[in-house]
Amino acid sequence: MTDTPEIIPVPHIRMTLRKSSKLRHRTLVQELFQKGKSVYSGPLRITFRALTQDELEGSFRVRVPDLMGPVQMMITVPKKKRKHAVDRVLMRRRIREAFRLQWHPLRKMIQEDPEIRTLSLAIVYMHTENSNMSDISAAVGSALSKIRKKLYPQPKVEENC
Repeated sequence: MTDTPEIIPVPHIRMTLRKSSKLRHRTLVQELFQKGKSVYSGPLRITFRALTQDELEGSFRVRVPDLMGPVQMMITVPKKKRKHAVDRVLMRRRIREAFRLQWHPLRKMIQEDPEIRTLSLAIVYMHTENSNMSDISAAVGSALSKIRKKLYPQPKVEENC
């Protein structure tokens, strides 16, 4: 009998954003900005909309495309706020990286929810100056937690005295 510890496999979480997590259908984007709710956090405004399977099917003429992930997002840095393309690209990269590192708890909640088929997100950068990565990361984390609280409000516990 040996004293070697037993190795327990840990499920590996892929930290990548795949094509299925990109919001790229015109009808979904238009409906997101028309019917979605917004959350503000630091230099970001995130507009979100949770779609059921019926709502998703109603958004397309024939059928729902195959690559539809549980969370789909798009990033917008307006030219009016950041004049130079270099700055817009930099902010998009920083936002995408911060989102990539923090979206897994939200994705897991959406996957476990039988009513929500997909969650559409539009992240809009609102400042006129470049923000550093730590500010962007904090803003993304705060906004995602606000979205989780809006989608899944905690039931109020009444105290009996």
